[in-house]
Amino acid sequence: MLELYDVVELREAIPGEHLPAGAVGTVVHIFNGPPASYEVEFADPDGRTTAMVTLRADQVVHPGE
Repeated sequence: MLELYDVVELREAIPGEHLPAGAVGTVVHIFNGPPASYEVEFADPDGRTTAMVTLRADQVVHPGE
């Protein structure tokens, strides 16, 4: 299970949000399921939020896993 402020990577693209597979974001809220899901914030290099997406646990992974 992920924890608040964990850094995660998308396993699959989310075209509607312009997020490619491999995009890196931060868990900012945890929804206790079932199934568990996570609000993940994605930001540009300047730290500006580009997307906030609710994702299932199977849609993300810790980078490098």
